[in-house]
Amino acid sequence: MMVSPLFLLAILQGFTELFPVSSLGHSILVPALLHLEINRAAPWFLPFIVVLHVGTATALLLYFWRDWWSILKSLVRTRGQPLEPETRLFWRLVIGTVPAGLLGLALEKWVRSLFAGFVVAAIFLIINGVILGLGDRLKRRTAKQELDDLTLRQALFIGLAQATALLPGISRSGATLVSGLATGLNYEASARFSFLLATPIIAAAGLLEIPKLFLSHTGAGHLLGSILVAGVLAGACAWFSTWFLMRYFRKREVTALRPFALYCILAGTAALILHGISLH
Repeated sequence: MMVSPLFLLAILQGFTELFPVSSLGHSILVPALLHLEINRAAPWFLPFIVVLHVGTATALLLYFWRDWWSILKSLVRTRGQPLEPETRLFWRLVIGTVPAGLLGLALEKWVRSLFAGFVVAAIFLIINGVILGLGDRLKRRTAKQELDDLTLRQALFIGLAQATALLPGISRSGATLVSGLATGLNYEASARFSFLLATPIIAAAGLLEIPKLFLSHTGAGHLLGSILVAGVLAGACAWFSTWFLMRYFRKREVTALRPFALYCILAGTAALILHGISLH
């Protein structure tokens, strides 16, 4: 296998994991449309994907290190004391992480075996665009709260929405952004919670799977250097994505999700058309 497809997937992961356009959907559609020869059944492929996720999680930790450091300090300070805002945020992140964590462990392989096809991914990408379009309508009507106003019930709702990203074409960040808006959060608060919520899920996947890279039977020895470089590349793209989106959602009101909604609908439709042409 050539090295270049690894780097292409790294760039896709870095940008599409945090942009609300579905990294999983793009990892299915783009290689197929470009006729890239990627053996997803190879024993090194899952660890490779996890390294990309670890790069993304590292970028999120670096970008939001002040938030995580404040949360850590508050957990130490508030032992036996009234909860500080950062401690309350920590418990809301825990509540929001649980649904995707449990469903991911229990259903991920089953869901992806049912829905991993090209056509299904393209259809779900179109559905993702419709969901993002609805998010802009929600912003006009309800989104006013700051992150400190988030309740445990709202956090659980956002966590349940995050679990829908098991479906290829449905964006994890898009689902959490829109569900955050639906609970009443403004764009910036919804985006911050979405990105903070991504970190434990992505990091946990890395902790569970990355040791496979270093086992001889993975067959990844000759690709190990390229895989690690791809992880760094994914992290760099993810950091830039976070930097851009946090500023974008802070400045854009009402229609912030509209460009992503149009992109998903057009990209999914184009993928279906090209797929249909290729069959004839």
